[in-house]
Amino acid sequence: MMKEKVVLAYSGGLDTTAVIPWLKETFNYDVICCCIDCGQGEELDGLEERAKMSGASKLYIENIVDEFCEDYIMPCVQAGAVYENKYLLGTAMARPGIAKKLVEIARKENAVAICHGATGKGNDQIRFELGITALAPDLKIIAPWRMTDLWTMQSREDEIEYCKQHGIDLPFDAKHSYSRDRNLWHISHEGLELEDPSLAPNYDDLLVLSVTPEKAPDQPEDVTMTFEKGIPKSLNGKEMKLSEIITELNSLGGKHGIGIIDIVENRVVGMKSRGVYETPGGTILMEAHQQLEELVLDRATHEVKKNLANKLAQVVYEGKWFTPLREAIQAFVTSTQEYVTGEVKFKLYKGNIIKAGTTSPYSLYSESLASFTTGDLYDHHDADGFINLFGLPLKVRAMKLMEEKHNQK
Repeated sequence: MMKEKVVLAYSGGLDTTAVIPWLKETFNYDVICCCIDCGQGEELDGLEERAKMSGASKLYIENIVDEFCEDYIMPCVQAGAVYENKYLLGTAMARPGIAKKLVEIARKENAVAICHGATGKGNDQIRFELGITALAPDLKIIAPWRMTDLWTMQSREDEIEYCKQHGIDLPFDAKHSYSRDRNLWHISHEGLELEDPSLAPNYDDLLVLSVTPEKAPDQPEDVTMTFEKGIPKSLNGKEMKLSEIITELNSLGGKHGIGIIDIVENRVVGMKSRGVYETPGGTILMEAHQQLEELVLDRATHEVKKNLANKLAQVVYEGKWFTPLREAIQAFVTSTQEYVTGEVKFKLYKGNIIKAGTTSPYSLYSESLASFTTGDLYDHHDADGFINLFGLPLKVRAMKLMEEKHNQK
């Protein structure tokens, strides 16, 4: 009789490696490992050998870097979606793409379940499971860290010992380190001294993509980008696909100390957590896009778009990507990008992105209107009537208050 199959979201780290023999032992599953490449780089080296050694029958390594950039990153960039004023959603944006691919592999393998290694305290359990449920409500979801009656391991030491007992010799030790999540857009850091908000981050040990502004070059660097309908098309005169532009911006931003944030954020489950995020290229891309939008979006559209950006950030952060609300917000945002075309120039200098000029064929900026000299389209006398009407509610209220005060005497 053939065993039932489970697809494991596999990173190659200690947690998901220990899950492989646990799934076989606990449920008698045939374990299919699936690693989703969102731009983790060298973290994927040696995964196939490790998965097979740990008892997996098969390993998929699925590259979704371009899909991640085009279908998940850019809608959030175009919206200007930032969670709690700082977090550029690096982990949150990647999870729906990962969930989608896990479901695809589960269908291909006729699996009955999908397993993930997210803890019971974090956001990722919500993001993975909402994504899987939205796409495949019939699949069982296994979350070992919440199954405390069956998953008895509580530390790295426990997991290492469990693996040794099952004949798995791994290049991990019990030494504690930062908890990190990396993809093409960013890298996040949690744990160690970051768990105490009163302590400064140990940036010398912590940073991976960047240097601190203090260690950045003493000379600024000029950068030019072009956009078409809100999508970046070239960087410093060279046309590249989106993933290549983000990769190059990561290099430039990291060199100049751009995009390092230290945040205490509110997790979906209710607790606060402190983390440091490096998003060098993403910070530049968001700023450049916003710089161009300033020229081409009218005031009313910009105001509504800003409100919807906050809502989209919350929707994405909470793992609700595959929802009608996200689709509706994205449809609005896409319509606003029709004329977000032009060239953006700026300088990178010690953690700062400094404007150096923006042009667009669809710019709403009129030099004759904006200058202090009188232009053909603007008659200063028109402001009299406008101010009278614009301030009419204030005037009526003030008159009523004066009348009440007079009657009380």
